[in-house]
Amino acid sequence: MSDTPAGALHPTSRPTLPAARRRDAVRALAGRPQLRESLALSAQPSLRNSALAGVQAALTAAIALPLVVASPFAHLVGTAALGALVALFGRFAPTRQRNGIVLRAALCQILAVLVMSGAAALGLPMIGQLVLLALACGLFFLVAVSARFGPPGALIFVFAAGAAMGHADSAAAVLEQTLAVALVAALALLICAGTEVFRRQASPDAPFPVEPPRPLSHRLVAAARISLACGLSALAAHACGADHPAWAAMGTLAVMQGTHLHLTMTRALQRMAGTMVGAGLVWLILLQEPSVWTVIALVVLLQVATEMIIGVNYALGQILVTPMALLMSTLASPQGTALRLAGAAMAPERVLDTLAGALIGIVLAVACSSLDDRLHLARHHAGRSAPTL
Repeated sequence: MSDTPAGALHPTSRPTLPAARRRDAVRALAGRPQLRESLALSAQPSLRNSALAGVQAALTAAIALPLVVASPFAHLVGTAALGALVALFGRFAPTRQRNGIVLRAALCQILAVLVMSGAAALGLPMIGQLVLLALACGLFFLVAVSARFGPPGALIFVFAAGAAMGHADSAAAVLEQTLAVALVAALALLICAGTEVFRRQASPDAPFPVEPPRPLSHRLVAAARISLACGLSALAAHACGADHPAWAAMGTLAVMQGTHLHLTMTRALQRMAGTMVGAGLVWLILLQEPSVWTVIALVVLLQVATEMIIGVNYALGQILVTPMALLMSTLASPQGTALRLAGAAMAPERVLDTLAGALIGIVLAVACSSLDDRLHLARHHAGRSAPTL
C-alpha cells in the first residue's frame, strides 16, 4: 500500500515545465506553426472605426497638403503630411477619451520633429542623431503603451523623427518644420472631433480589444530593449552606407512592439514580406514620374485603404503602407529632384533596411528574453493557455 497521502502528487507525476531555453525559442519561432500564424487573417475589431480613422487622416491630408503646395512654403509639404497621421490614434477609445488621445499624439509628433530637426540644425553628427533616434524609439514606445494610444503605436512618432533628421540647417528651418506639423495636426484634431459622431462605441456584446496593463517595470525593460535594438540596427545600417538608416530602426521597433515572442516573430515575418511587395509596387509607380498632385492623391487613397486592411493581416497592410511612406518621403525631397530617381534609390533600400531591422529585432528579442517570455512562447505553441505576464 502506498504511503503517499490521498490527493498528493507522486514525485514521478509532477507536471514538467515546457522547454524554455533560448535555443528552444529559436526552434519554435522558426517552425511551421509560427509561419502559419503569420499567414492567418483576423477579424477587424471594428472595420467602421478603422476606416473612419483612415478617412480622418486622409481628409486632413487632402485639405492641408494642396494648401501647402500652393503656398510659399511648398517645400514643407512632406513635413506637413506628418501632422495628418495623428488622426489614426484612439480609434477604439471611449467617446470622452478619443480627443485627448489625439491631442497627446499630436504633441508627441510635434516633439519628434522639433527635437530631431533641432539636433540637425545644431550640427549633431549623424551618429549622434541615430543614438538620439534610438532613445526616442524607447521613449515613444513607453509613452504610447502607458497612455493607451492604441494602434499604430510609437512607429508613427519615430517615422516623423526619422523624416526630420538632417533636413534643418537653421533655427528658422526648425521653426518652419515644427509649425507645419503643428498646424496640420491641429486640423486633424478638429476633423476627429467633428466626425466623432460616426465612430462606433464598444458595447457588452461587441467590446473593443483592451491590452491588459503591464507593470511599469515591464514597460521600462521593454523600452530599454527597444532603444538598444533600434540603436544597433540604425548604426549598422549607417555603417553599411545606407542613406536612410532610420528605416532600419523603424523595422526593429515595429517587430519589438509585440508583447510576446510569438507576436514579435509574426510581426517580423509580416513586415518583411509586405515591405518587399510594397516596395516593388511603389517603384513601378514612381517610374511613371507622377506629379506632386498625383502623389498627394495616392497618399490620400492609400491612407484609407491601409486602415481598412492592416487589422486583417499586418503583411497585407504593409503592402500599402510601404508605398505610402515612400511617397511621403518623395514629397519631402528637394523640388528639383525627379521623383523617379528618388523612388528608384529609396525602394530597394527600404527593403534592405526593413529586412535588417526586423532580423536584428527578433535576434535581440530572443537574446534579451526572460524565462517568463520563453515559457509563454512554449505554452503558446503547445496550445496551452498561459497567464498574462
